[in-house]
Amino acid sequence: MDSRKNARAAQAEVREFLTTRRARITPDAAGLPATGNRRVPGLRRSEVAHLAGISVDYYAKLERGQIAGASAGVLETLARALQLSEAEHRHLYDLASAADGVPTSARGRSRSTRPHQVRASLERVVDAITGAVAFVRDEMQDIVAVNDLGREFYRPVLGEKDASGAQSGRANLARFQFLDPASREFYPDWDTMARMCVGVMHAEVGRNPRHRGLKDLVGELSTLSTDFAELWAAHDVRIHGAGTKRFHHPEVGELTLAFEELQVTADDGLALYVYSAEPGSASEEKLRLLASLAATTDTPRRPPSPPGTRPMPSATRRRRRHG
Repeated sequence: MDSRKNARAAQAEVREFLTTRRARITPDAAGLPATGNRRVPGLRRSEVAHLAGISVDYYAKLERGQIAGASAGVLETLARALQLSEAEHRHLYDLASAADGVPTSARGRSRSTRPHQVRASLERVVDAITGAVAFVRDEMQDIVAVNDLGREFYRPVLGEKDASGAQSGRANLARFQFLDPASREFYPDWDTMARMCVGVMHAEVGRNPRHRGLKDLVGELSTLSTDFAELWAAHDVRIHGAGTKRFHHPEVGELTLAFEELQVTADDGLALYVYSAEPGSASEEKLRLLASLAATTDTPRRPPSPPGTRPMPSATRRRRRHG
């Protein structure tokens, strides 16, 4: 039963992805004459098939979600015909690999909602980064390790500290983005950040089509946030990689930070993110101020978490607890 349900979900993902990619391309953008009464937005199936050099029947089969067995050559011509970006191109291959039962990496295996166990050596690396925000994120958008500056920087996401020095552990970036009103102040470019978050999650679903935790998270956010539901229906995908983001921190105001994403190859599903400021900029000075706040904050021994709760991982806190 589960296998049939997973197969139907995978076919729906392929169908909706190809349909939305086809709908966004005008005949003019594809170099085709806009002839006849067009009843659908974008290109017709026959036009995509023509551009890809395949039969209309075969393209219709692919768009119905029956992409298993498609050759690399077909996928390449289809990507060109639909003018896919690099992230979309990769997503198409992930969908085809999943349909063939050959995941692009270990991420294709089903995972439960159990949190990642972060290695101590990885946490030491995160803690060794100073002068920049550093944290590790998993495929569920959970922050699973963070340095001291990052903890101070992401206080709106992680929650305020209580009298014991513990934080509430609201450490899921997607839930914060769509379910916490504070995100609209923390992210001055909220719409851009929301599209980025959903695009990254869509790419993860393509790599992890049987990941139960991801499915549950998408279902939760689709139910509780109309913004998320609308963006998810657009089926846009993206690769995080590198770039610049703006933030508005409650203590120091607006910062503009460059980010770099580094995949943790030893731990599939984890990525290390580093946010740094331009040397000599006002943002660099504000990061220094946050670093000083983090350094002067005495973090008492964290009490044991109640049963069923998930503590906020931290190499620094763990060393203090055992040291």
